Amino acid sequence: MLSNYKLETPSSKLARAQWIKDKLGGSKGLQVALFLLTILATSMIIGDGVLTPAISVLSAVSGIKEKAPNLSQGQVTIISIVILVLLFSVQRMGTDKVGYSFAPIIVVWFSLIGGIGIYNLIRYDVQVLRAFNPKYIVDYFKRNGKQAWTSLGGVVLCITGTEAMFADLSHFNVRAIQVSFSAVLLPAVSLAYIGQASYLTKFPEEVNDTFYKSIPGTLFWPTFIVAIAASIIASQAMISGVFSIIQQSQGLSCFPRVRVVHTSTKYHGQVYIPEINYALMIACVCVTGIFRSTTNIGNAYGIAVVCVMLITTALVALVMLMVWKTSILWISLFVIVIGGIEAVYLSAVLSKFIKGGYLPVALAIVLMLMMGIWHYVHVKHYKFELEHKVSGDYIHELAADRSITRIPGIGLLYSELVQGIPPIFPHFIDKIPSIHSVLVFVSVKRLPISKVESDERFLFRQIEPRELRLFKCVVRYGYKDSMEEAGDFEKSLVKNLKEFIHHEIFVRAGDPSPEISPSEESETAAGCKPRREASNGGIQERQGSSNYSSGSIVRSNCNGSSNSSSSAGGKAGAVVAEVEEETRFVQKEMEKGVVYLLGETEMVAKPTSSIIKRMVVNRIYRIMRRNFRQGDEAMLIPKGRLLKIGITYEI
Repeated sequence: MLSNYKLETPSSKLARAQWIKDKLGGSKGLQVALFLLTILATSMIIGDGVLTPAISVLSAVSGIKEKAPNLSQGQVTIISIVILVLLFSVQRMGTDKVGYSFAPIIVVWFSLIGGIGIYNLIRYDVQVLRAFNPKYIVDYFKRNGKQAWTSLGGVVLCITGTEAMFADLSHFNVRAIQVSFSAVLLPAVSLAYIGQASYLTKFPEEVNDTFYKSIPGTLFWPTFIVAIAASIIASQAMISGVFSIIQQSQGLSCFPRVRVVHTSTKYHGQVYIPEINYALMIACVCVTGIFRSTTNIGNAYGIAVVCVMLITTALVALVMLMVWKTSILWISLFVIVIGGIEAVYLSAVLSKFIKGGYLPVALAIVLMLMMGIWHYVHVKHYKFELEHKVSGDYIHELAADRSITRIPGIGLLYSELVQGIPPIFPHFIDKIPSIHSVLVFVSVKRLPISKVESDERFLFRQIEPRELRLFKCVVRYGYKDSMEEAGDFEKSLVKNLKEFIHHEIFVRAGDPSPEISPSEESETAAGCKPRREASNGGIQERQGSSNYSSGSIVRSNCNGSSNSSSSAGGKAGAVVAEVEEETRFVQKEMEKGVVYLLGETEMVAKPTSSIIKRMVVNRIYRIMRRNFRQGDEAMLIPKGRLLKIGITYEI
């Protein structure tokens, strides 16, 4: 339970949400289905990151044939590929640096297409405005039958791009997107299509390239240049979205490790992933070079977009039930109206499957396999460590073993295991019979919330016997939080460790001084805040618990000083002296150096496993693990202070 969560009063909606949550939590089949549905949509969005730049740039560049009819489609394709390569080459600069020109270009673009639409409407046929009458939709389907239904596969391209707006939430707030979409984008695009419809009433034979043919001669070249710039910006938004969603998927252990570079100090969500950037560039170039036509790419694009929209509608309905506690009536209307429209469009675009529509499906299957296999092995790895965690007897035997050398400095041993000591630890002791003066078992956990406040990031527990100075530390991040550089992380961890030691010693001594009232807070040097009862994933924080060493985990909100007025006599003096001695010891060991210990775990399937499991774990997962970044790179661990410990787990 974190401060991001809120207390809710009991209600029928809350009871309904809890019932659904219990059903999902108690059904392995529902969990797997929900997981597969989610990574399918995620994979489609990543595939959209390949198709959007290809179709946007190719369609914009194709307009040059209006003024240079001698250019072949192959030459147009080469020009498009050059622009795509340049687009992906500047990604390393970050949206914060290349994005200053975005707003002016987009405003000019929408002003141009909206103005041209008004011009065409007035010049050719104002009566096309009658098409707003829903009666003409019915007449259209009666007149054209199956062809009208098939044409919806092309109509859906008029609304593509809206599915990518989530990417901009990392750059702008919700209100800015709502206002810009409603006041600028929607009117301008509507006027553009209305103007083209008016133009087609006079020149129906030019339906294949209406946009460029309907542009007044004097505005052609300015519109052409701005169209290319706008297509680049549209591609940029989708590429940024792919980076963002892969970063979040990686944080939830659903994507292999990749290097995430934060390109902006002002906007938290702006990231760049070099490996993904080059993979997208190669894929975009291949798609553009192979298909060459916006028609075939459009068939693939339509399927990807509508699938994402339909799955999003289903997941939003689930969020409305479980999180927003929305009325059943509104949820039903939402699913029937929005979901029904999307289902109709999906049925239409699926008719284009063999004409290029198979591409996003193929990409999604490959990405789903990657994400599913990575998550499956990650879960198996965690369960193995949980089942083989080190017993308390081993730690006590270790404390009594005089052959174990204590090394100066602080050791940080990384493990997925939240509770208990990972099996890599005795393996390390067996190979190198030594322990750092202070050893912290660090577990980095990504939680299904966007951000974790800094004062709630670290959870500590001391492992008995205390003279070993072994600690467990859970470091919690939201899926939008970024990991600190090594120096900043070490300072934060040691600072919170000293606060924990301060608080824990007072609790163990039975001194109530850490638990002060707000009125007393001004009298303390540290300003200790009362702890609150909370739990998160089996991690417990206890209110002044004296049996802390038996397994409770305490997070301190103190700043390291004692409240001298809260107790009197020798007992208080002894407690204060112990606090000062322990915190000085930790600080002294930090100054001697921090060493990172990381398990180099090799995952293999048991010999008795099925052929499929052996293929997945021993072949596919191993290939992915070796070709993506290792754990120390993903966690920004400095190589000069890293010690890897090899071990093999059979799952």
